[in-house]
Amino acid sequence: MREPDPARPSPPDDSYLRSLNAATELAVREAEPIMSEHAGAPGEVRSAVLAAAREYGDDLVALSHDLHAHPEEAYAEHRSARAVAALLERHGHTAEIGVGGLDTALIATRGTDGPHIGVLAEYDALPGIGHACGHNIICATAVGGFLAAARVQEQVGGRLSLIGTPAEEGGGGKEKMARAGVFDDVDAVIMLHPFTHDLALHPFLGRRQVEMVFHGVASHAAAQPFMGRNALDAAVAAYQGIAALRQHLPSSDRLHGIFTDGGARPNVVPERAALLYYVRSAAPETLRDLAVRMTEIAHGAAAMTGCGVELHWDPLPPYLPIRFNHALAARWAVNQEPVGRRSLPPGVVPDFLTGSTDLGNLSYRMPAIHPMIAVSDPTVALHTTAFAEAAGGPAGDLAVRDGAVGLALTAVDYLADPSLREAVHAEFAAAGGPLDVPTFFD
Repeated sequence: MREPDPARPSPPDDSYLRSLNAATELAVREAEPIMSEHAGAPGEVRSAVLAAAREYGDDLVALSHDLHAHPEEAYAEHRSARAVAALLERHGHTAEIGVGGLDTALIATRGTDGPHIGVLAEYDALPGIGHACGHNIICATAVGGFLAAARVQEQVGGRLSLIGTPAEEGGGGKEKMARAGVFDDVDAVIMLHPFTHDLALHPFLGRRQVEMVFHGVASHAAAQPFMGRNALDAAVAAYQGIAALRQHLPSSDRLHGIFTDGGARPNVVPERAALLYYVRSAAPETLRDLAVRMTEIAHGAAAMTGCGVELHWDPLPPYLPIRFNHALAARWAVNQEPVGRRSLPPGVVPDFLTGSTDLGNLSYRMPAIHPMIAVSDPTVALHTTAFAEAAGGPAGDLAVRDGAVGLALTAVDYLADPSLREAVHAEFAAAGGPLDVPTFFD
């Protein structure tokens, strides 16, 4: 037996992960299909949409590959936005780039009045690992959903828009567009996200960011340590206080942070130290409360060390959790059946296998869905090179074709079926209706 290398970390034990995967596989096999109480669009309309989606399939896969090969980070997705606009133009639609004051946001609309549904595209990539969140698939399916649904828009009436939303990866593009009025006349929005399983509804956590900057008094750490006030001590106390808070949080909540400044030299008492934290919770109200707890810990750590502290919250818009709309999500589940996919109900895949998205901000303004479509093995995590490979591979290509069908059919269902629209908006109202997102955390 070889001795462990003290310079290397010990590998994590994967027994819990393996048992979790086994339990999930059993739950998947036993899951009941999701049913919809509503008829959706007439049969002939649905057939036309299916045919159109298949017709566009090769172009959509080519778009997905193009974006995957040329990843662009948040607010720099100029090539990606132009590629979307060019494909739309080839098929008779004009996209306006630069909406909402964002250079890489775009919109294309079919129809002039009536109920208005938006199909949302994301196309930003991650630093260093490209489309490891599969936004190339999100974009291509949204374009395909719009193109296929646009073929029957005159038959079903209403308005249909493709809305390109930049900078989901931390930049809050959707929130900035909402504050600029882009979604003011949109009644509902739909999009999908690649994942390890097909899910109609999956929770995403709200997320805020906070930088804690502690200010102390510098002094010589050997000659006159008694004249100093140690900002690093304050930051360490805050870090430990936050760690102690974790045991009292709901299992859904997450607190994770790093030190960004700890002083310059060991022989100088640090006069500045800083932490950067992500704060996540499953409901807007609990996210707001968690921010209060973090604030109290920071002030307590400063007081006990004789330091000062500044808290800088949300340099970019905070993300709210996703508010489910079961009526609309059920139509998505039904609309994946023609391509042979079975969307799982909530709870089959553990809820804590999740992150955050700015789609949550829109889901508190209007009904929204954010279903997941399988592109990888269950053991592959988002934001990894393995997931990037899956997003650009055969499974990703199949998801592009299948997802475009689901989005197109769900869009025309919403436009064509008044009883579905009534149920969708009644559910949204019963959940609390619109939230004043810009002022919620004030």
